[in-house]
Amino acid sequence: MSTDRAQSMLDRFRAAQQAGIARLHKLAGDGQLPSPWPGLRPGFSEALRRAGAPAVIAEYKRASPSRGVINLKLSPADVARMYAAGGAAAFSVLTEAAHFQGDLRFLSDMAFAGRPMLRKDFLLDPLQVVETAATRASALLLIMRMFKGAAEVREMLDACRQFGLEAVCEVFDEADLVVAREAGAEIIQVNNRDLDKLTTDLGTSRRLARHKQAGELWISASGLDTPEQLVEMADLGFDAVLIGTSLMCQSDPGAALGKLANVAKTRHEKESATS
Repeated sequence: MSTDRAQSMLDRFRAAQQAGIARLHKLAGDGQLPSPWPGLRPGFSEALRRAGAPAVIAEYKRASPSRGVINLKLSPADVARMYAAGGAAAFSVLTEAAHFQGDLRFLSDMAFAGRPMLRKDFLLDPLQVVETAATRASALLLIMRMFKGAAEVREMLDACRQFGLEAVCEVFDEADLVVAREAGAEIIQVNNRDLDKLTTDLGTSRRLARHKQAGELWISASGLDTPEQLVEMADLGFDAVLIGTSLMCQSDPGAALGKLANVAKTRHEKESATS
């Protein structure tokens, strides 16, 4: 992957965050930051471990830079009902507006289903953790490559712990994994997408899986759409998979999820029983 070109895409994502970060700093200066959600948040990692590998994090994703518009017909509430019926262990919710047509309000719209929700966005500033804490999210995404080093990531992780949020630390390669580990990450998400070509390659998960350490929870994301792939990821040691586009392309994402997950779970359990 061309690091410079991949970084330019992340730079565009970073630039799109600046107005929102500036707004949060103004609110902080005026003493008007939103208060944390007072209720109990369902545990994100707990739900994934309880579901057993390959647990599925099902994503509500309306659009993306690689695919353009994916599905604008189904509302967040529609998809939450479908995903819950299909057996999702957790939801991933795109809240980034500029490139993914997301909205922070989607987290409220989907909370009724009772699944832990991952806020998927390009978060850079501790005040965005405060903003997330005011929602019903249980976890948020931190992309290692968007930070200058482990110290910046650690600051975000400390803020997450302060507000009872879990952090999913996303990596693309071994260097990202080093940063995540130095910062104290507990949940590692391997992204199989090449940010240069916007293509996916499960070889990334296959290569990085050997670095998993005891106690860590690992997720494989992007490019997963068959039972065989889910079983392979579970066999490699991944606790969960994150699936978005292949589900959201369907008229009934929940039915697609149920078929995919049930076949994968059955095959993995049979393999485990005979090994």
